[in-house]
Amino acid sequence: MMVAITGGGTGGHLAIANALKEELNSRGLKPIYIGSKNGQDKSWFEDDNGFEKTYFLDSKGVVNKRGLKKILVLKDILSSAFTCKDIFKAHKVKAVFCVGGYSAAPAAFASLLTRTPLYIHEQNAVIGTLNKILKPFAREFFSSYETSSKVKEYPVSDKFFKTRKLRQKLKTVIFLGGSQGASYINQLAMKIAPKLIKNGIHIIHQTGKNDYCTCKDFYEKNSL
Repeated sequence: MMVAITGGGTGGHLAIANALKEELNSRGLKPIYIGSKNGQDKSWFEDDNGFEKTYFLDSKGVVNKRGLKKILVLKDILSSAFTCKDIFKAHKVKAVFCVGGYSAAPAAFASLLTRTPLYIHEQNAVIGTLNKILKPFAREFFSSYETSSKVKEYPVSDKFFKTRKLRQKLKTVIFLGGSQGASYINQLAMKIAPKLIKNGIHIIHQTGKNDYCTCKDFYEKNSL
Protein backbone atom coordinates (compact mmCIF):
# COMPACT_ATOMS: atom_id res chain seq x y z
CA MET A 1 0.00 0.00 0.00
CA MET A 2 1.36 3.43 -0.90
CA VAL A 3 1.18 6.19 1.70
CA ALA A 4 1.89 9.87 1.08
CA ILE A 5 3.36 11.84 3.98
CA THR A 6 2.92 15.59 3.71
CA GLY A 7 3.73 18.65 5.78
CA GLY A 8 6.74 20.41 7.20
CA GLY A 9 8.27 23.82 6.86
CA THR A 10 9.91 23.60 10.29
CA GLY A 11 11.69 20.91 12.27
CA GLY A 12 8.77 20.23 14.60
CA HIS A 13 6.63 19.03 11.71
CA LEU A 14 9.47 17.35 9.83
CA ALA A 15 10.60 15.29 12.83
CA ILE A 16 7.14 13.70 12.95
CA ALA A 17 7.21 13.05 9.19
CA ASN A 18 10.57 11.36 9.64
CA ALA A 19 9.32 9.19 12.50
CA LEU A 20 6.34 8.08 10.40
CA LYS A 21 8.64 7.27 7.49
CA GLU A 22 10.88 5.15 9.74
CA GLU A 23 7.87 3.25 11.11
CA LEU A 24 6.61 2.51 7.59
CA ASN A 25 10.10 1.45 6.52
CA SER A 26 10.23 -0.99 9.45
CA ARG A 27 7.07 -2.57 8.01
CA GLY A 28 8.61 -2.92 4.56
CA LEU A 29 6.87 0.13 3.08
CA LYS A 30 8.41 3.13 1.35
CA PRO A 31 6.09 6.16 1.36
CA ILE A 32 6.34 9.21 -0.84
CA TYR A 33 6.84 12.68 0.60
CA ILE A 34 5.18 15.89 -0.59
CA GLY A 35 6.52 19.13 0.85
CA SER A 36 7.55 22.64 -0.11
CA LYS A 37 10.55 24.30 -1.73
CA ASN A 38 10.27 27.20 0.70
CA GLY A 39 10.87 25.65 4.12
CA GLN A 40 13.39 23.16 5.50
CA ASP A 41 11.73 20.25 3.72
CA LYS A 42 14.38 19.79 1.00
CA SER A 43 17.28 19.91 3.45
CA TRP A 44 15.64 17.10 5.44
CA PHE A 45 14.33 14.78 2.77
CA GLU A 46 15.71 15.56 -0.70
CA ASP A 47 18.23 12.70 -0.56
CA ASP A 48 16.36 10.45 1.87
CA ASN A 49 16.30 6.88 0.56
CA GLY A 50 13.53 5.98 2.99
CA PHE A 51 11.04 7.53 0.58
CA GLU A 52 10.16 6.03 -2.79
CA LYS A 53 10.09 9.58 -4.17
CA THR A 54 10.03 13.13 -2.79
CA TYR A 55 8.19 16.13 -4.24
CA PHE A 56 8.79 19.77 -3.32
CA LEU A 57 6.10 22.16 -4.52
CA ASP A 58 6.10 25.96 -4.50
CA SER A 59 3.67 26.14 -1.55
CA LYS A 60 3.69 29.06 0.89
CA GLY A 61 1.97 30.00 4.14
CA VAL A 62 -1.35 31.88 4.12
CA VAL A 63 -1.69 33.03 7.74
CA ASN A 64 0.59 36.09 7.55
CA LYS A 65 -0.55 37.23 4.11
CA ARG A 66 -2.95 40.13 3.48
CA GLY A 67 -5.34 41.06 0.70
CA LEU A 68 -4.25 40.17 -2.82
CA LYS A 69 -1.22 38.22 -1.58
CA LYS A 70 -3.47 35.88 0.40
CA ILE A 71 -5.69 35.31 -2.64
CA LEU A 72 -2.67 34.53 -4.83
CA VAL A 73 -1.29 32.06 -2.28
CA LEU A 74 -4.68 30.31 -2.05
CA LYS A 75 -4.75 30.13 -5.85
CA ASP A 76 -1.29 28.53 -5.85
CA ILE A 77 -2.40 25.99 -3.22
CA LEU A 78 -5.40 25.01 -5.33
CA SER A 79 -3.21 24.65 -8.43
CA SER A 80 -0.72 22.52 -6.48
CA ALA A 81 -3.58 20.38 -5.14
CA PHE A 82 -4.36 19.32 -8.72
CA THR A 83 -0.66 18.54 -9.19
CA CYS A 84 -0.92 16.32 -6.12
CA LYS A 85 -3.91 14.54 -7.66
CA ASP A 86 -1.65 13.48 -10.51
CA ILE A 87 1.06 12.41 -8.05
CA PHE A 88 -1.48 10.28 -6.15
CA LYS A 89 -2.57 8.63 -9.37
CA ALA A 90 1.01 7.95 -10.52
CA HIS A 91 1.91 6.27 -7.23
CA LYS A 92 -1.50 4.72 -6.52
CA VAL A 93 -1.66 6.47 -3.14
CA LYS A 94 -4.15 4.88 -0.75
CA ALA A 95 -3.70 7.13 2.29
CA VAL A 96 -2.37 10.61 3.08
CA PHE A 97 -0.73 11.42 6.41
CA CYS A 98 -0.60 15.14 7.23
CA VAL A 99 1.78 16.44 9.92
CA GLY A 100 0.70 20.08 9.54
CA GLY A 101 2.44 23.23 8.37
CA TYR A 102 1.85 25.12 5.13
CA SER A 103 3.77 22.43 3.20
CA ALA A 104 0.86 20.06 3.79
CA ALA A 105 -1.90 22.18 2.24
CA PRO A 106 -1.76 21.01 -1.43
CA ALA A 107 -1.61 17.27 -0.71
CA ALA A 108 -4.11 17.49 2.15
CA PHE A 109 -6.69 19.26 -0.02
CA ALA A 110 -5.93 16.83 -2.85
CA SER A 111 -6.86 13.99 -0.49
CA LEU A 112 -10.29 15.60 -0.09
CA LEU A 113 -10.68 16.08 -3.85
CA THR A 114 -9.79 12.45 -4.53
CA ARG A 115 -11.52 11.04 -1.43
CA THR A 116 -8.26 9.48 -0.33
CA PRO A 117 -8.33 8.71 3.42
CA LEU A 118 -6.65 11.52 5.37
CA TYR A 119 -4.85 11.04 8.68
CA ILE A 120 -3.61 14.00 10.73
CA HIS A 121 -0.89 14.28 13.34
CA GLU A 122 -1.02 17.38 15.56
CA GLN A 123 2.08 17.74 17.73
CA ASN A 124 1.09 21.04 19.36
CA ALA A 125 -1.21 21.82 22.29
CA VAL A 126 -2.91 24.46 20.11
CA ILE A 127 -4.04 23.01 16.79
CA GLY A 128 -2.47 24.65 13.74
CA THR A 129 -4.74 26.52 11.33
CA LEU A 130 -4.51 23.94 8.53
CA ASN A 131 -5.10 20.95 10.81
CA LYS A 132 -8.06 22.75 12.42
CA ILE A 133 -9.67 23.16 8.97
CA LEU A 134 -8.95 19.57 7.97
CA LYS A 135 -9.81 17.81 11.23
CA PRO A 136 -13.55 17.27 10.47
CA PHE A 137 -12.59 15.50 7.25
CA ALA A 138 -9.86 13.27 8.69
CA ARG A 139 -10.26 9.52 9.04
CA GLU A 140 -8.19 9.72 12.25
CA PHE A 141 -6.63 12.54 14.29
CA PHE A 142 -3.52 11.88 16.41
CA SER A 143 -2.79 14.10 19.41
CA SER A 144 -1.54 13.99 23.00
CA TYR A 145 -3.65 16.94 24.07
CA GLU A 146 -7.23 16.15 23.06
CA THR A 147 -9.45 13.45 24.51
CA SER A 148 -12.36 13.22 22.06
CA SER A 149 -13.28 9.81 20.67
CA LYS A 150 -11.82 10.68 17.28
CA VAL A 151 -8.41 11.52 18.71
CA LYS A 152 -5.78 8.77 18.73
CA GLU A 153 -2.55 8.25 20.63
CA TYR A 154 0.55 10.25 19.76
CA PRO A 155 3.14 8.16 17.84
CA VAL A 156 6.64 8.37 19.36
CA SER A 157 9.96 7.44 17.74
CA ASP A 158 11.64 4.35 19.26
CA LYS A 159 14.90 6.25 19.82
CA PHE A 160 13.33 8.14 22.72
CA PHE A 161 12.62 4.89 24.54
CA LYS A 162 16.08 3.45 23.79
CA THR A 163 17.92 6.49 25.21
CA ARG A 164 15.69 7.23 28.19
CA LYS A 165 17.16 7.24 31.68
CA LEU A 166 16.10 8.23 35.16
CA ARG A 167 17.87 11.23 36.67
CA GLN A 168 18.38 11.51 40.41
CA LYS A 169 19.65 15.09 40.17
CA LEU A 170 18.95 17.98 37.81
CA LYS A 171 22.30 19.00 36.29
CA THR A 172 21.47 20.48 32.88
CA VAL A 173 18.48 22.21 31.29
CA ILE A 174 18.12 22.51 27.52
CA PHE A 175 15.88 25.14 25.93
CA LEU A 176 14.53 24.20 22.50
CA GLY A 177 12.38 26.65 20.58
CA GLY A 178 12.04 24.57 17.45
CA SER A 179 14.23 24.84 14.35
CA GLN A 180 13.54 28.57 14.00
CA GLY A 181 13.72 29.39 17.71
CA ALA A 182 10.55 30.48 19.50
CA SER A 183 11.00 34.01 20.86
CA TYR A 184 8.86 33.27 23.93
CA ILE A 185 11.11 30.36 24.93
CA ASN A 186 14.23 32.45 24.32
CA GLN A 187 12.89 35.21 26.57
CA LEU A 188 11.94 32.67 29.24
CA ALA A 189 15.41 31.12 29.12
CA MET A 190 17.13 34.47 29.61
CA LYS A 191 14.77 35.37 32.45
CA ILE A 192 15.48 32.28 34.53
CA ALA A 193 19.07 31.60 33.44
CA PRO A 194 20.71 33.49 36.35
CA LYS A 195 18.69 31.49 38.89
CA LEU A 196 19.57 28.18 37.19
CA ILE A 197 23.27 29.01 37.11
CA LYS A 198 23.17 30.12 40.76
CA ASN A 199 21.83 26.66 41.65
CA GLY A 200 24.61 24.90 39.76
CA ILE A 201 22.47 23.94 36.76
CA HIS A 202 24.11 24.11 33.35
CA ILE A 203 22.22 25.55 30.37
CA ILE A 204 22.10 24.48 26.73
CA HIS A 205 20.11 26.93 24.63
CA GLN A 206 19.07 26.46 20.99
CA THR A 207 18.08 29.99 20.00
CA GLY A 208 17.28 29.84 16.29
CA LYS A 209 18.89 32.33 13.92
CA ASN A 210 16.53 35.26 14.61
CA ASP A 211 17.41 35.65 18.31
CA TYR A 212 20.92 34.22 18.17
CA CYS A 213 22.81 37.52 18.55
CA THR A 214 20.49 38.78 21.30
CA CYS A 215 20.87 35.60 23.34
CA LYS A 216 24.62 35.40 22.72
CA ASP A 217 25.08 38.98 23.94
CA PHE A 218 22.95 38.24 27.03
CA TYR A 219 25.02 35.25 28.12
CA GLU A 220 28.31 37.04 27.42
CA LYS A 221 27.34 40.22 29.29
CA ASN A 222 26.15 38.25 32.30
CA SER A 223 29.09 35.81 32.16
CA LEU A 224 26.70 32.85 32.04
